Amino acid sequence: MADSLSFPGAIDVPAARAEASTAALPWYIWCGLIGVTSAMIGGHWDISWHRSIGRDTFLTPAHLAIYFCGVLAGISCGYLILSSTFGQSAYPRQATVRMWGFRGPLGAFMAAWGGVAMLTSAPFDDWWHAAYGLDVKIVSPPHVLLILGMIMIEVGVLILILGAMNRASGALKRKLDWSFLYMGGMLLVVLNILTMEYIFRPGMHNAYFYRVVAIAMPPVLAALVRSSEKRWAATITAGVFTGLLLMMMWVLPLFPAEPKLGPVMNPVTQFIPAEFPLLLLAPAFAFDLLRRSFEAWPRWISAVVGGAVFVAVFVAVQWPFADFLMSPSARNAFWGSIYFDYNTPPQSLYIRHQFFPPEATQLFWTRMFQAVLFAMASTWAGLAGGDWMRRVKR
Repeated sequence: MADSLSFPGAIDVPAARAEASTAALPWYIWCGLIGVTSAMIGGHWDISWHRSIGRDTFLTPAHLAIYFCGVLAGISCGYLILSSTFGQSAYPRQATVRMWGFRGPLGAFMAAWGGVAMLTSAPFDDWWHAAYGLDVKIVSPPHVLLILGMIMIEVGVLILILGAMNRASGALKRKLDWSFLYMGGMLLVVLNILTMEYIFRPGMHNAYFYRVVAIAMPPVLAALVRSSEKRWAATITAGVFTGLLLMMMWVLPLFPAEPKLGPVMNPVTQFIPAEFPLLLLAPAFAFDLLRRSFEAWPRWISAVVGGAVFVAVFVAVQWPFADFLMSPSARNAFWGSIYFDYNTPPQSLYIRHQFFPPEATQLFWTRMFQAVLFAMASTWAGLAGGDWMRRVKR
């Protein structure tokens, strides 16, 4: 079991003072940032590969970009743990925990486990493709294991950053806070990948779409608002999410691609990207405006108000924006409404730019009410996590 995370007097140890005196990010945090970015780019590239080409092998460039994250996390965090246990580590010993006879930062243990999960998913995914077909859904057992590994690495790196940030001061603390928000944006990206099959464009006028978003996204924004010192923490985090997805949507179609798996129902000559990103900037901005109230109110009141505000603001911007995305004005490369998978039938609602049939009135409002309740619960979890994050020094 891990030691207690309380760390009284940690900021006074010589190693912590030395770390705070320099503005350079620690090497292990750079490894985490680079690895996670590679996985997020590779993940969208791999999904695009399936949508555009279909045929898949183990050593595609997209797969290599994804598994590079697992390798880098495993090696860097493994070294951090082993050097803290057996050797002279640059990491302050007072800032480590003991687990299974080893010592190391809590985040390193989590990221190392995530790296093992990601690499374990690779042969599992290869076998799954051979047994059940090459073009599978995102939410398959090997993909879920892979995504869980990614999430664990991202959370582990977040905790590594938090430990350093809560011990540091000055320029280093500010850089670590920016890194913290960047990793929060990457966490939104991986949650978007996990829920992608349930939040695409034709469903944006159905309540289940908002219910899924209300479960997945508020915890990250609430936790960052609670734990970061930046005034616009949630907005910056949502901006990172939006920026990466826009980059992938605009860059991937620049490269040619040809389907190699049938049936080809829709001609494809380039990589097909994901859709225009969710408008999370609006509810994130609302969370930042509520920041001082969140600090003053009891957590349950903050969660009730924050969850209701998240759903209200998100519906207010996403619903009419969905109308625009379905309109002729959005059918261009900038808005991304012209891209469809090679196996999408021409008669589908998606290609005809139509929404799914509306839910019955009672069912719609029941699901929207559930979305608000889920948003309140997930906001509470995020605020509780943010309170814990502010105390992490290991």
